[in-house]
Amino acid sequence: MKIASFNINGVKARIQALTDWLAATDADLVVLQEIKSVDEGFPREHFQDLGWQVETHGQKGFNGVAILSRMPLEDVIRGLPGDDTDEQARYIEATVVGAQAVRIAGLYLPNGNPAPGPKYDYKLAWMERLRLRAAELLASEMPVVLLGDFNIIPEPRDAATPEAWTEDALFRPESRAAFRAIVNQGWTDAVRIRDPWSTRGPFTFWDYQAGAWNRDNGIRIDHLLLSPQAADLMIETGVDRDARAGEKPSDHVPVWVRLAA
Repeated sequence: MKIASFNINGVKARIQALTDWLAATDADLVVLQEIKSVDEGFPREHFQDLGWQVETHGQKGFNGVAILSRMPLEDVIRGLPGDDTDEQARYIEATVVGAQAVRIAGLYLPNGNPAPGPKYDYKLAWMERLRLRAAELLASEMPVVLLGDFNIIPEPRDAATPEAWTEDALFRPESRAAFRAIVNQGWTDAVRIRDPWSTRGPFTFWDYQAGAWNRDNGIRIDHLLLSPQAADLMIETGVDRDARAGEKPSDHVPVWVRLAA
């Protein structure tokens, strides 16, 4: 079972880029972030006609997450538990049924800028809610993949120019500590574990401005965290870097993991 995460930066604006990538990938399930569409406006039939089951948690013009699956989905949950007043569409869960069931938790974590400030406070509060939910998922003792755009640069090697991010919400010490508090529950960072000694990258995001892509001035903020049971099933993982070189691309590229499930 191949599971991927892709911040598409607007599903309608990138529908051709997404369609082309889906045609080229052998992924069985894809979690999308920043669909920027209400549920009713998502081009559901387009993807269903291509063989995908579609589940969305959308929001007009901002945020929004979705799951595309070639395998049956069960027990879909929309919204991160812990704050009934939170109206931002950033989290979706489902169980995908292959050779064995795997719980998928897809997220689009708040950016948090400018920091400090209310948006940063929201980011840290959201991460604390995520930590609590992640602990519950681990307690289930089933294979779980927690994946998406975390808007966190975990380490200096995850940025081409880490000094440029020192005061950014993506790299502030509080943000990184909150991310570590989740990982240290017992999750495996799948993309990092494939090459733990790398001193630079791999990157998953390049800004549209200032020639960032051509200069490879990127950052790694899209992550796949595996529960111990999922980590035991991991076969390989990767970053589809070439997707950024296509026509009208997202500023993110897909990251993926293949499980023996």
